[in-house]
Amino acid sequence: MDLVLFFILTAVYIGLVVWAVARQKKWTLMAAVYLVLFGLVYDNGIIALGKFIGEGALLETLNALRFWIHALLTPALVLFSLGALRAAGVDWARKSWALYSAIALFIIGIVIEIWQVTWGTELEPVREYGVLKYASAEEISGPPVMILLVSAALLIAGAIVWKKAGWPWMFAGAVIMGIGSSVTIPVDSAAVTNIFELILLTSLVWTKIHLETKHTTSERGPTHE
Repeated sequence: MDLVLFFILTAVYIGLVVWAVARQKKWTLMAAVYLVLFGLVYDNGIIALGKFIGEGALLETLNALRFWIHALLTPALVLFSLGALRAAGVDWARKSWALYSAIALFIIGIVIEIWQVTWGTELEPVREYGVLKYASAEEISGPPVMILLVSAALLIAGAIVWKKAGWPWMFAGAVIMGIGSSVTIPVDSAAVTNIFELILLTSLVWTKIHLETKHTTSERGPTHE
């Protein structure tokens, strides 16, 4: 079951990239979502292909890259959050200190994830629900601090965008992702959490398209014939 799901997830993420690029109006900080989409295409694609690549050094290396890409690219959602606030018309989000703060949080998120999860992680082959992947041989101690940081940024920015621009879907996507990550669902699948990630990323791409289109239209102003 999971083998098919991971192939579907990979295809849908590629579709999200195509949708976002096709509707690209202007380059803003919200373009940071492309980095995360790339990471998720790679992540789900390698898991889907693992069974066909086979156990060994190659697959272990490809899976190690999953951890590094996750650590380096996922914190970019902090930059996306600031971009969404700017596009929604939040004045303080355009201040220099807001940009420097977002960049600092982006870097801090990377450092924390590498220190807590990625660096020195020993991987072992795991076969479950029809897929083959390499996962951490040891259970990670403590909460995923980087994910908590990114989730907080998305939730706060999503709530402000909802209030300022009347667009609730960024906030809704972050809430659904939070619930999906914290609740154990009694399903024989390891891909369920990935589906919640897909819901979040879909809401972010939709938010990007909506806010950039709205912002571009407001810049042009009304047309008179």
